[in-house]
Amino acid sequence: MIAGLGNDIIEVARLQRELERADGGLRDDVFTPAEIAYCQSMAHPAEHFAARWAAKEALFKALGTGYRDGLAWRDVEVQRDDLGKPTLVLSGRVRQLVDERRITNLLVSLSHTRTVAAASVVLETSG
Repeated sequence: MIAGLGNDIIEVARLQRELERADGGLRDDVFTPAEIAYCQSMAHPAEHFAARWAAKEALFKALGTGYRDGLAWRDVEVQRDDLGKPTLVLSGRVRQLVDERRITNLLVSLSHTRTVAAASVVLETSG
């Protein structure tokens, strides 16, 4: 049964400007070391960072919480399986909230162009 649906879209240039700030705060506050390494290995890193940002926002929307109540950006990590399919790996308060709601499956889809990135997240329960 579908327990939540969220999607988000962001302009790549907006995130690029934030990533270029000298303090590096946004990058280190929002993305895990593995996400940073993956995105920086790509020809156009900002597109990949933006897609991951959108996935995290989409998850918070699917949960119906937004970014609050102790949820942390880095408690959501976008990974890829062996075929390149994106998956969400959760920890901390985000993992706790998902477990409390008995969510058994998280589906995520990422898309990006040079100018925009988007993500959708579907949360499912078994009953």
